[in-house]
Amino acid sequence: MNDREESLKKHAEWRGKIEVACRVEVDSREKLSLAYTPGVAEPCLAIHEDAEKSFELTRRWNTVPVITDGTAVLGLGDIGPEAGMPVMEGKCALFKAFGGVDAIPLCIRSKDTEEIIRTIELLAGSFGGINLEDISAPRCFEIERRLIKDLDIPVFHDDQHGTAIVVAAALFNALKLVGKNLGEVRIVINGAGAAGISIAKFLIKVGAGDVVLCDRKGILREGDEGLTAPQREICLVTNRRGQTGLLKDAMKGADVFIGVSAANCVTKEMIRSMARSPIVFACANPTPEISREDAIEAGAAVVGTGSSEKPNQINNALVFPGLFRGALDVRARVIDFEMMLAASRAIASCVPDEALCADFILPYAYDLTAHKAVAAAVSSAARRTGVAKK
Repeated sequence: MNDREESLKKHAEWRGKIEVACRVEVDSREKLSLAYTPGVAEPCLAIHEDAEKSFELTRRWNTVPVITDGTAVLGLGDIGPEAGMPVMEGKCALFKAFGGVDAIPLCIRSKDTEEIIRTIELLAGSFGGINLEDISAPRCFEIERRLIKDLDIPVFHDDQHGTAIVVAAALFNALKLVGKNLGEVRIVINGAGAAGISIAKFLIKVGAGDVVLCDRKGILREGDEGLTAPQREICLVTNRRGQTGLLKDAMKGADVFIGVSAANCVTKEMIRSMARSPIVFACANPTPEISREDAIEAGAAVVGTGSSEKPNQINNALVFPGLFRGALDVRARVIDFEMMLAASRAIASCVPDEALCADFILPYAYDLTAHKAVAAAVSSAARRTGVAKK
């Protein structure tokens, strides 16, 4: 039985990966009167006077929804909100296991940008932060932008920024191994959706100087027809040499390939055409752009994939539990760039220099030490940048 068949069997056994647990006893009249009526009226009135007290007198401070419309689920695409529930439940389980965060899956039956934004805004008073998940581009950019502007709690689209944070962490360590500098390497990113655009933005912001973005049609450049608004924006800071052609053309002489695209779109010949000691992150799920084995055979010095069955899994699960833990602990209003960079550096630092090698550039997703390091780094960054409320 393979993993997918076994997972289906286990989901039928589990009938859900999370549940609600009671934090108080209600097994006597006195205890019931404190947890519920009549005693509960007093905290209600306190919150009525000052809504901020909802963070002190309820579980709001530690509760985050994992919200999807089911349009970009994992590697499965637009399968609908109900079909996205197993993924959302899984993320909620990771939130709790690795960050101690109480997360709730919310699957919205709408693809309308305004309706989704309004729904989340109406629910926001119940939560300490908002995690957006598996919402297709370009709507995901507008939804996140508007919510960040309108809400006073952190809003984070994991497919964008979680991916960028962990890719950057992997790249920091991979470049250290091959003896190259971020500001001097040529980077090719295949996939111009939410993840690819966010990776490009993040890497440029941390010092990458030569980034080329590709989609199924080939290299993106400023002035191309048919680009979405986010693609037009990223083209202002990528492909500054005005390169044209297909993915194979972009990869010639490149130092780094980052794939967040489609299965089997990279060949051995394309890897062989890259620069000395190329770094290959083929992250498409469930089948990568090129297999780890083929990439190594073609000369890749460091290879990462999205698979837990291979070394160097580039997994958002290293990011979001600790990131939200750190943000919630200091009541951050937003998750800003400095907090995200702190998370990325913390993840990279969890692989000590003496252990760093081609098969170990990232800590494992289940490494609790890494999640604690991310939380601490994010909290410190939030205080430094002034977005922390406590």
